[in-house]
Amino acid sequence: MKKFKENWEITQNWQLIYPFLGIVLALGSGLLIAYRFNDYFESGSVTQLLFLGIATLLLAYLFVKISLFFFEKLKNRWILEYRWQFIAVFIVFAITGSTAGRISSPVMNLIGLDYDSTSGWLYWPLRIVLIFPLYQILLLAVAWIFGQYKFFYQFEKKMLSRMGLGFLFTK
Repeated sequence: MKKFKENWEITQNWQLIYPFLGIVLALGSGLLIAYRFNDYFESGSVTQLLFLGIATLLLAYLFVKISLFFFEKLKNRWILEYRWQFIAVFIVFAITGSTAGRISSPVMNLIGLDYDSTSGWLYWPLRIVLIFPLYQILLLAVAWIFGQYKFFYQFEKKMLSRMGLGFLFTK
């Protein structure tokens, strides 16, 4: 455990929550994807459970390896004080993206534009336009919960200024 803490620059025990959450989210994502192939097996069979278990572990391993690859690629671009913060940043991106995608459909229905009664040529561009501000707000809110508000505030300022929306951050 000491070597693990040194590797991820964990100085206090509460910071262990980020690697733990990262592994739990990787396993959860692996299970959700593996469960999509559930129809190929008899329900409740040993084969199905064995497949779900092995596929979940393999997918989770793949997600962790991909994340570690991106950690290495981004460590010079993102100015973060500790390595464990990369896990927190990835978790914030994952939660925010999933939440914005989930929220956008009910919001579209609320304003009277549901998928069944609206042309796809209108529905999808409007949904993307709707997701964008939702995502920006959610990103800062989730970042604050995970203690990464400062990083994401700077991230959003830079991104929006590149899009020509930098005036949103002027005082």
